[in-house]
Amino acid sequence: MAVYTEVSEGEASTLLHSLGLGHASALRGIEGGIENTNYFVTTPEGEWVLTLFERLTHAQLPFYLHLMQHLARHGVPVPEPLAKLPGTRIGAGEDDILHTLRGKPATLVNRLRGRSELAPGPAHGAQVGEMLARAHLAARDFDRHQPNLRGLAWWNETVPVVLPHLTPAQAALIRAELAFQNHVAASSAYAALPRGAVHADLFRDNVMFDGKPDAPRLTGFFDFYFAGVDTWLFDLAVALNDWAIDLPTGRADAARTQAMLAAYQSVRPLTGAERRLLPALLRAGALRFWVSRLWDFHLPRAASMLTPHDPRHFERVLRQRIAEPLCP
Repeated sequence: MAVYTEVSEGEASTLLHSLGLGHASALRGIEGGIENTNYFVTTPEGEWVLTLFERLTHAQLPFYLHLMQHLARHGVPVPEPLAKLPGTRIGAGEDDILHTLRGKPATLVNRLRGRSELAPGPAHGAQVGEMLARAHLAARDFDRHQPNLRGLAWWNETVPVVLPHLTPAQAALIRAELAFQNHVAASSAYAALPRGAVHADLFRDNVMFDGKPDAPRLTGFFDFYFAGVDTWLFDLAVALNDWAIDLPTGRADAARTQAMLAAYQSVRPLTGAERRLLPALLRAGALRFWVSRLWDFHLPRAASMLTPHDPRHFERVLRQRIAEPLCP
């Protein structure tokens, strides 16, 4: 159950009034989350999602929320945080779209239609690729900056911590790959890659679709809480490593790969440097999630309700990306 902090309809309605939405006619806790408290909220104005942040602080949240607002206002279908009415008092640590409820940072966003597609085909990946390119272009003038907090610096810090939990073969692989990624990141070709605000976690469960199974329609991206500034190519690689991967083996699926790449490039063609470095960045995306899953699996946080993902999945993906590099 993803309700760590109980909220009454009256408490929710107080926030809703400050946003011009009237009262809550229904409030239902959302099961299945991990980090935060989430509720579906119904008002006379529509359907919403209320989130109370259990770990992130007021100071950590503006980059994520304002990126979502920026993308939504540039036509990218993402949940848009609702702003306080003019003249509403802004409390300590808050801004117009960052609120406080039950002492926790909170936000209210519009509820996306549809559901996640956990067994995607080429048509799903193509729509994700097209929309991801649109999001990258839309974020070019986003004026806030935060590094990818799970990027290379974090890998360098975390790999030595997880090494004692690995077999000799795994340890050799992760050391070699980390050295390779440091070498890539120091190159002039890498420095030339286009970059900006990225989602950095665009997996199947963070995208919604509606429509018929044979004619899906992407209705939005969500869960931007690993977002940061990085190369657009890394963001594309992370998406390819989930949407275009055979889960049991970790091997790339050719049809889904080509569908996503073609759709992405129909909006933003890759540069020459991006084409050359895509195989390396696909390895980087696999390493990032192998390291983070090793961290979650072997060093779980106290009182965490997270059921860790199996780290071996992204070990398999990394080995496949090394053995069978993609040639776009």
